[in-house]
Amino acid sequence: MAVFRYKMQSILDIKEKLENKAKQDFAEANMRLDAEKKKLDELQARKYFYMQEGIKLRMELIDVRKIRENKMAVLKMDEYISNQMREVARAAKAVEKARAALQELMQERKAHEKLKENAREEFMKEEQAAESKEIDQLTSYTYGQRLMEEG
Repeated sequence: MAVFRYKMQSILDIKEKLENKAKQDFAEANMRLDAEKKKLDELQARKYFYMQEGIKLRMELIDVRKIRENKMAVLKMDEYISNQMREVARAAKAVEKARAALQELMQERKAHEKLKENAREEFMKEEQAAESKEIDQLTSYTYGQRLMEEG
């Protein structure tokens, strides 16, 4: 029996490699998004600390310089948080882009796998037909030989 060889196996292999690369890119984009979110959480925690410190400063003996410094620190944290929120949004877009690319590559690979499966099924049908034909010929030959021997 002949061995099945898919004509476009090299293309399927390339599609699988591209899909694996897209999976890596997607994972890296997710890690970056997580890191950016963590930075944002840390900045928000720092701002909360400064705000609590500001409340304490206002309760104690009033030191205008410390209160002003604290207010500047809170404003600076607002700026950092705003910038970090943009970074988180940028990272989220990168994740979506990577996800879309991955989905597209997965669909292409699946389509090629389906083509391979269809080709394999066609090959098997052709092999069965050829085998059936051989059996028919062998049976006819054997039957003919038996008739010749009898007659």
